[in-house]
Amino acid sequence: MKNKLFYWSITVALAGFLFGFDTVVISGANLPIKELWNTSSWFHGTFIMSMALWGTVLGALFGGYPCQRFGRKKTLFWIGVLYLLSALGSAMAWDPYSFSFFRFIGGIGVGASSVAAPMYISEIASEDRRGRLVALYQFNIVLGIFIAFISNYLLEGVGGANDWRYMLGMEAVPALLYCFLILGVPNSPRWLLMQKGDDAGARSVLQQMGITDIASEMQKIKASVVSKAKEGIFNGKYNKPLMLAFVLAFFNQLSGINFILYYAPEILETAGLAAKESLGSSISIGGVNLIFTMLGMYLIDRLGRKQLMFIGSVGYIIGLVGVAYSFFVLGNMSVEGFEIPKSQAYQILAFILLFIASHAIGQGAVIWVFISEIFPNRVRAYGQSWGTGTHWVFAALITLFGSVLIDAFSENPWPIYAFFAGMMLLQLLWVLVFMPETKGVSLEELEKRLIKE
Repeated sequence: MKNKLFYWSITVALAGFLFGFDTVVISGANLPIKELWNTSSWFHGTFIMSMALWGTVLGALFGGYPCQRFGRKKTLFWIGVLYLLSALGSAMAWDPYSFSFFRFIGGIGVGASSVAAPMYISEIASEDRRGRLVALYQFNIVLGIFIAFISNYLLEGVGGANDWRYMLGMEAVPALLYCFLILGVPNSPRWLLMQKGDDAGARSVLQQMGITDIASEMQKIKASVVSKAKEGIFNGKYNKPLMLAFVLAFFNQLSGINFILYYAPEILETAGLAAKESLGSSISIGGVNLIFTMLGMYLIDRLGRKQLMFIGSVGYIIGLVGVAYSFFVLGNMSVEGFEIPKSQAYQILAFILLFIASHAIGQGAVIWVFISEIFPNRVRAYGQSWGTGTHWVFAALITLFGSVLIDAFSENPWPIYAFFAGMMLLQLLWVLVFMPETKGVSLEELEKRLIKE
């Protein structure tokens, strides 16, 4: 039964692989596209780089509706279709506007997947394994990021001026595979009971999950939704989980993680590495992200969500302060512009890798797990949309202003990293004072702790 649950979870979590690949593949296409269409920094940031993020905002904010109305499984299938259309369309784009449109389509898939996939996995997992199984989604995100960095590196120069088309089109292969695989997973038993009233279907899935006392489990699920199905999520009762989800998602992006992932090659070129070296070094970012995400998965049900957030916050602060310090002190000004010796460029890379490791073991491992746990059964789809929507609004804003910030601080970008470090100090204080621990607690028991009836 554990193998079956793992198979369902890893299949659904492949939506995260496409999420990670789609999110970061643009980093290799960033500079070639900028040169090809010769757009302004503002246009490049607003449309080329962040349009996918605005699609993600839309997908996250409204992804809860199809999850609730049509089910987690159907929603996940159509997410795969969106990824496929985006990959093919972006690769064949004929101008910046068509490119932005297809990136927007992919963004809708990313946003909706960040609602549907963690929610589905949390609803089929037992409390003692929920953290690890939901964290498979994050593992697949960073695996997708890692593969995207490698793919970009290998394809750089292959197609000449059009190598970026190959980079973006490569996503179509895993997207098509995912669409076929998702057809083999069952519907969530909680959705079958809550939305469809399908006792027989829910009983069948619970039996496949290895639940021994199926009648008791079904009764607990029904008790959490009876006479309350039409309650709105913003009626005041759910303020605590709403605030917890908002703050966690807010800090996730104010760490600067998407800024560094999206603009990694450009940041490393600013640090003194040549274009090919910067793409190669980006692979190390993806590799560290993958290794420490695996460590976070191992620890999340052992140490707990709060402890991982504490460790990650401390690492964030050290890494970001190190990057800011390196740019501030070690950079030298000359008539040719801002330059850093090669040895110091690798020092900056080392601090960036510490930052990435801290994200992977902290926010990266925790965010999708935590948000999928803290909302009651009856409003989980909409609560998941709220938390992920907050995440993606700030991700879009960070990416929107990223290109402008890089140009504005082209002489010395240390203030950008100092700002992110300050935000992570605030996150550390929030974790210590306000963040509850959810490790080893059933979804229904968490509802009793966080919701005041």
